[in-house]
Amino acid sequence: MPTPTDDRRDLLTVIAYMHAKPGKEGELRAALESLIDTTTAESGCVNYDLHQGVEDPGTFFFYENWESGAHLDAHLDAPHLRDFAAKVDDLLDAGGLTITRLQRIA
Repeated sequence: MPTPTDDRRDLLTVIAYMHAKPGKEGELRAALESLIDTTTAESGCVNYDLHQGVEDPGTFFFYENWESGAHLDAHLDAPHLRDFAAKVDDLLDAGGLTITRLQRIA
């Protein structure tokens, strides 16, 4: 099955990792799911795929591809992301949120 970067190595790939506080797994999942429709409608969003850990259901990853860093920066400053950021202290464990920007090389 093809991935967005098979034909578009110029895309900016993002992996966002977070882990829920104990007992907050469902609340975090709902908050993350609420971001999807608005984000996928944003300019420059190629895909915005949410994943949940199988062995540890408190672990969540977004696998994203963006047309450019400027598009990602606009996303990170969007109202729905700012609203989510205001909730993270209550939902995430001490590890917080890690955002890694990647470029596919092979």
